[in-house]
Amino acid sequence: MTGDRETGASDRSAPPATAYECGICWTVYDPALGDPYIQAPPGTPFALLPAHWHCPNCEAPKARFMALRE
Repeated sequence: MTGDRETGASDRSAPPATAYECGICWTVYDPALGDPYIQAPPGTPFALLPAHWHCPNCEAPKARFMALRE
């Protein structure tokens, strides 16, 4: 998935369907897919992931993710 980077994960003004990209390894969290590892169902916005959630690839904290704009 490609797109322009917006601000970091602390930006709660992003629409719920906004995908977020890890600032370390570029892994993308897509709310349409959710996160089966933590049992976050498809449609779960990034802002509703638990505070302890981290990048499934490099274990970067949630704060290292940046909103993507299509």
